[in-house]
Amino acid sequence: MSSLWTPSGEHRVTREGEGPASPAPPAGPPGPGPDVAEAEEQVEALREQLARTPAEDVIANHCYGLFELGAIYLSVTPPRLDGARLAIDALGAIVEQLGERLGEPQIQLRDALAQIRLAYVQVEAALRAAESAGGSPDGDAG
Repeated sequence: MSSLWTPSGEHRVTREGEGPASPAPPAGPPGPGPDVAEAEEQVEALREQLARTPAEDVIANHCYGLFELGAIYLSVTPPRLDGARLAIDALGAIVEQLGERLGEPQIQLRDALAQIRLAYVQVEAALRAAESAGGSPDGDAG
């Protein structure tokens, strides 16, 4: 016999062939959970910190995340070319459309975009070469 915990208390559960379930004793108050007030204070502190951070820094951080996503998709076996292309295109859209509005991070982001585009071309070419040499197709280059 086992039991199932629900917000209304613990309930004994029987399997077929077992005797009838006896009611579980009334559950006491739930144990200490996360301190909601403390969590709300932390969220508010993070919001205030984010509000003080220049938007170009926050956007650059998201761009680095897109770069990493593209790199991860290119590095798995088999490479996930469709996912990598989407992440790289998203990075390119931000960097190319915002340009100088990105401030200081713009130069690094343009370099990162060029690097990840080159990596994509190299991985795609290697997959095509492997396929034409009789290897099994490993990518989703469709």
